[in-house]
Amino acid sequence: MGRLKLQMQITVDGFDANGPNDDLAWDEIRDYSRDLFDNADTIVIGRKTATDFIPYWDTAATQPDGSWYEVAKRIAEARKIVFSRTLEEAEWNNSSIERGDVVKAIEGLKATNKKDIIVYGGVSFVASLIEEKLIDEFHLFVNPIALGKGKSIFSGLAELQRFKLLKSTSYNSGLVLLNYELK
Repeated sequence: MGRLKLQMQITVDGFDANGPNDDLAWDEIRDYSRDLFDNADTIVIGRKTATDFIPYWDTAATQPDGSWYEVAKRIAEARKIVFSRTLEEAEWNNSSIERGDVVKAIEGLKATNKKDIIVYGGVSFVASLIEEKLIDEFHLFVNPIALGKGKSIFSGLAELQRFKLLKSTSYNSGLVLLNYELK
């Protein structure tokens, strides 16, 4: 049975870390991102994020000299399921469109996948998965910036959710990985 794992960068004040300057410490988390894919073969993603995310990684997977090449290859080769009500067909390699009920679709994937499933975003898509308690593991990279406003993956929760800390790791840039599982 596959587990749904979220990997995302957020700010100290809990917002999506893709702030005005995209001020992120990417290279420090490269190996962790690659290793997270060791037991995964599927990506679920919202339509808005997919339109930039998939082409970016497909291109990076063609550049063997790039520092993120190994991660890019894994992302490009993975099966990608794009949740959308508006797209008619997938325009990317290894991709399909899911228009059905998110809860049923994710529960079905988790039940049939032998490997893990990674979700990368976007914010409203991830928030809907959190609200339904579908994410089994959170890999949150807390970036040492505060935006004071923005989009939060935890906004709109109807009830308290508790998490168990599995590990934390600090990086030279001040970025901190918080790895939680839903209790």
